[in-house]
Amino acid sequence: MKKILAVAMTAVMGLSLAACGSSSSSSAGSSAASASGASSAASASGETYKVGICQLVTHDALDAATQGFKDALEEALPGQVEFDEQNAANDPNTCNTIVNAFVSDGVDLILANATPALQAAVAATGDIPVLGTSVTEYGVALNISDFNGTVGTNVSGTSDLAPLDQQAAMIQELFPDAQKVGLLYCSAEPNSEYQVNTVASYLEEAGLETEKFAFTDSNDASAVTQSACDYADVIYVPTDNTAASNTGIINGICQPAGVPVVAGEEGICAGCGVATLSISYYDLGVATGQMAAKILTGEADVSEMPIEYAPNFTKKYNPDIAEALGVTIPEGYEPIA
Repeated sequence: MKKILAVAMTAVMGLSLAACGSSSSSSAGSSAASASGASSAASASGETYKVGICQLVTHDALDAATQGFKDALEEALPGQVEFDEQNAANDPNTCNTIVNAFVSDGVDLILANATPALQAAVAATGDIPVLGTSVTEYGVALNISDFNGTVGTNVSGTSDLAPLDQQAAMIQELFPDAQKVGLLYCSAEPNSEYQVNTVASYLEEAGLETEKFAFTDSNDASAVTQSACDYADVIYVPTDNTAASNTGIINGICQPAGVPVVAGEEGICAGCGVATLSISYYDLGVATGQMAAKILTGEADVSEMPIEYAPNFTKKYNPDIAEALGVTIPEGYEPIA
């Protein structure tokens, strides 16, 4: 009987050791699982994530980017993402307060919608993944010299940069007799300054005279816009969040003066412009949401993700303002609905 018990105990110990070996192999295999497998596992397990959204200000372009981001994440991880969506009402200091609260709450990822929101998020955390959207040039926004397209830290995202040479060419196409172009923007937005400097260089190469007109915030937007109108045959407004929030002021001065505006994006054009070469901010948000899903599920490392750019650009025009100013729009432009 003792011999029988000894044999039985040996067999049980052998099975136990085999089971431990199997667990070790399974763990190693899990570590080597593919990214798509990790994503599927996260979805199947119902793991939940908290995502903080800091949007600089309410206007059509940023609203569309936020909605596209949320829709893409909800499609990729249905029912698994809790959003904490906050709006800074165009106050960079409020962006700092919002993202610091996200860090304290231990969110899994931060969406920074617009440049001041991105700058605040970068200052607040070096650990939590941060994705920017509606940011024109990341090298300028983050003061990175010789930017190569990948930030390389906990930051990545999408850019709303349209081809600035084509925007300059649009001014010449629509207004071939124009000699002076005023560049109207907010001095508090470094990416706006980048755009106007670049567009100015293209226009000056083509023989046009340019002058920059910078307002500091909404309080002096009216006076600066009036100065631009007094100078210019045409005004260019880049993708500028403060300008986007003050299109009524800009149009109220430019249209009665008969000075057309070419805008950097569709939302500004809808409010005060004649034409634009624009992107879909909703699609830009979708691309950012798809990036977020890969980060949250472990399919991708944010530090290795290059900045993504909009693949398509569309020439659009504002029928009401074009008609009011008597501007003939050539073929190839779509009306803004």
